[in-house]
Amino acid sequence: MNRAHETIPLHWLAELDLAWCLRFNRASQRRGLERLFAVVSRLGDGVFWYTLMLGLPFVLGETALPVVARMLVAGGLALALYKWLKSRTTRLRPCARHDDRIRTSVAPLDEYSFPSGHTLHAVSFSIVAVCAYPALAWLVVPFTVLVALSRVVLGLHYPSDVLAGALLGGGLATLVLQF
Repeated sequence: MNRAHETIPLHWLAELDLAWCLRFNRASQRRGLERLFAVVSRLGDGVFWYTLMLGLPFVLGETALPVVARMLVAGGLALALYKWLKSRTTRLRPCARHDDRIRTSVAPLDEYSFPSGHTLHAVSFSIVAVCAYPALAWLVVPFTVLVALSRVVLGLHYPSDVLAGALLGGGLATLVLQF
């Protein structure tokens, strides 16, 4: 059997992933968008989520503590999972692999891109928070979408990294909500 034919679909998918990455990354050429996504990405490092977790008990009292605990468990599992996956896949970030074509103004937190840890955390935290407090959806859902977009616009992730992070985050949140 000729193994060259087995790699054609993967090569095609990688090219499609890069093409979409380049399209999104063009938005970073607009100074205002670049600043917006840089701020969103920085807040997505944890600042937004930690503030939410600290704020919920202050606003809602002790009844918020189980929700915060679930968010913390989801965050811990997400951290362990994405670090393990990154160490196994070792996929270079688009800004490192295609530095002649991908523009970035934000330093990556680590070397590898698969999956997007920012997206994984944002999706898992959002699902846990919104399941408990649907009124928070207006705040956390748009922020989560912006975090996911920021990772591709800033050249730090391929769209497939973000999609994988979102799917994994959804799965983790679903698991955490079972307990």
